[in-house]
Amino acid sequence: MEFGFSEEQLMIQDVARRIAQEKIAPSAEHHDRTGEFPLENIRTLGENGLMGIEVPAEYGGAGMDPVSYVLAMVEIAAADAAHSTIMSVNNSLFCNGILTHGTEAQKQLYVRAIAEGREIGAFALTEPQSGSDATAMRCRAAKQADGSYLVNGKKSWITSGPVAKYIVLFAMTDPDKGARGITAFLVDTAREGFGRGKTEPKLGIRASATCEIEFADYRVQPDEVLGEEGHGFKIAMGVLDAGRIGIASQAIGIARAAYEASVAYAKERQAFGQPIGAFQMTQAKIADMKCKLDASLLLTLRAAWKKGQGERFSTEAAVAKLTASEAAMWIAHQAVQIHAGMGYSKEMPIERYFRDAKITEIYEGTSEIQRLVIARNETGLR
Repeated sequence: MEFGFSEEQLMIQDVARRIAQEKIAPSAEHHDRTGEFPLENIRTLGENGLMGIEVPAEYGGAGMDPVSYVLAMVEIAAADAAHSTIMSVNNSLFCNGILTHGTEAQKQLYVRAIAEGREIGAFALTEPQSGSDATAMRCRAAKQADGSYLVNGKKSWITSGPVAKYIVLFAMTDPDKGARGITAFLVDTAREGFGRGKTEPKLGIRASATCEIEFADYRVQPDEVLGEEGHGFKIAMGVLDAGRIGIASQAIGIARAAYEASVAYAKERQAFGQPIGAFQMTQAKIADMKCKLDASLLLTLRAAWKKGQGERFSTEAAVAKLTASEAAMWIAHQAVQIHAGMGYSKEMPIERYFRDAKITEIYEGTSEIQRLVIARNETGLR
């Protein structure tokens, strides 16, 4: 078993770490406090290949593998989770689905702009009344005589929705067929019939803009269908498998930042005449944090490696996402406890790690959904 990384993988990790330390970390508190979308930083990520890590060079990307994506995501998330959320959506949910199911023309038009960081992409599956139950969606795309579709309905919790130029949209084209009646479309937000709601005031990842979007007789042309009609649900589930690797990586970055801050603080903070890290209860926390962090990273690298080999990775992605997200929440909790009052203060980033960690247990499938995916894949029972 080989645990080393290639020169190319280490190179993109170094690029991500440099940008994270020089550009993102210094501005993280500002973006969290104001909720301002970090457009300049996202442009920098795109210019350095980090918005299309697995996108081939002919479509404007870095042409790297899934392991490279994990390594880069961890570095960005350790500096600021909101930046890594934007990066994850562009890489995993937007570019990945089009690369897998899109035509050559679609790849050139939509993927290139996003991979190069010139535009922002989004992924629209969730609706106000349908989160985990995606097949309950009410957004409709009615086929017209000329082959185009008229889209009507709402989507909610759309990451990067307020700033996205292009969106991968899922809508019902045949409600009677349930999951087999869902179709994926490529949406240009500059077109008539598209509207955005207010930006959501969120607990964490505040610089990652999120909103509701609405379609009112929005017309989609036949060449803007992604894949085939009726294959949308299958496309969405495949994309979410890849997305879970991204969110697991994000969770690891948040957890690593919280862990490293806790180790440093435990060595510096004095109580009863000695560093608090000398007390066994603090040492136990540090040890457990380290174990959960390492386990999460190895499980995520396993899922990424299997994806890169072209093997099925649905179970591995769910295991990685479940383990890493719950580890991040636990580690961030322990970090607040170790820092005590300072952990609860906005003078330090610990409370931000705590707030940011929570969302990793929710999006790209809740922890409950991950457990269903794992158990159903293992037993074959539905």
